[in-house]
Amino acid sequence: MKIESIKLKNYKAFEKVELAKLPDLAIFVGANGVGKTTLFDVFGFLSDALRNNVRQALARRGGYKEVLTRGKKGPIEIELQFRLDIAKVNRLVTYKLEITEEEGKPVILREVLRYKRGKFGSPFHFLDFARGEGFAITNEEDFDKKDEELDREQQKLGSADILAIKGLGQFERFKAANAFREFIENWHVSDFHISDARGSRVASYAEHLSQTGDNLPIVAQFMFENHTEIFQMVLDKMKQRVPGIQDISAESTVDGRIVLRFKDGSFKDPFISNYVSDGTIKMFAYLILLYDPNPHPLLCIEEPENQLYPSLLTELLEEFRLYAKKGGQVFVSSHSPDLLNAASIEEVFWLVKKEGYTKINRTSEFPEIVALFKEGDKLGYLWKENYFVGSNPF
Repeated sequence: MKIESIKLKNYKAFEKVELAKLPDLAIFVGANGVGKTTLFDVFGFLSDALRNNVRQALARRGGYKEVLTRGKKGPIEIELQFRLDIAKVNRLVTYKLEITEEEGKPVILREVLRYKRGKFGSPFHFLDFARGEGFAITNEEDFDKKDEELDREQQKLGSADILAIKGLGQFERFKAANAFREFIENWHVSDFHISDARGSRVASYAEHLSQTGDNLPIVAQFMFENHTEIFQMVLDKMKQRVPGIQDISAESTVDGRIVLRFKDGSFKDPFISNYVSDGTIKMFAYLILLYDPNPHPLLCIEEPENQLYPSLLTELLEEFRLYAKKGGQVFVSSHSPDLLNAASIEEVFWLVKKEGYTKINRTSEFPEIVALFKEGDKLGYLWKENYFVGSNPF
């Protein structure tokens, strides 16, 4: 399942933005404050709203008035199109969410999940809710029936700020809602912090790297114990990318904690992660994330170049591509011309702010940049030379 397009309206700096035909790997560049973090925050917002409710997701961002585009009356609109296999047919599904505020309280004005049942005709609404009430189709895979013969199950949610896909998505009879809920739940919107990934952690259980990376030692231990071949692959790649690294282990201490130990070929004894460079920790964390035995369908990673040697960025970008080819999707924001130099023209978008609102440009739609790229110029150099008008990194 992959995101094909995104439409945003009145979400912070995005007064009105549409991104269509998104690639498996998309790189977003632009000056500070232009909206790269805000773009990724859309996915974080949906995850928070699904985990809790819209009111709490808005509160984490300062409330409805702080999320609503300045000078606009709303509503806030988010629309995603994604591919989903239904009845052995790959279909383009649309999810649309409209949020407003009434009497000081956030309200889901409309929530719709729709797709075409056949090759022709308009997309059919399989879930349609407004202000906490609506319907969902229970036999959506019965394609022999006419639209009017499908079974609609009326539902009333606990409040008008709860996503319908949160409640109904728990039940397999609502196929599209159930699949979309699982899709969102498995997104990984990275908020990685080197300080959190260092040091020891109380022994516990975790299979997936957290957004901040604070459970890195625990996940490394899990992978070593349960997926030995994959962990060895990660270790081999670390040896290729970080000179001197011979081994990495996650060990239990006498007080019930887990620590990461790194063995350097220059030293007899291994040393704990507190004494390893930031770049080494970050590269290890990324490889643990990218070689997760149960990968996330979507990774959002901000500024992966921080703490990494520029020479490693080409290899890291290739790792992102490999991850996407295996079925995931990767969105990356960056300030690094070195990373952009390793990108293809179809992968790159740039953000620019005009009159207070952010626009997103697709690099492949600018003939001059395309021509220079085909002649051998690298995108990072073109960015530095301000061919990406309005988004110069310096």
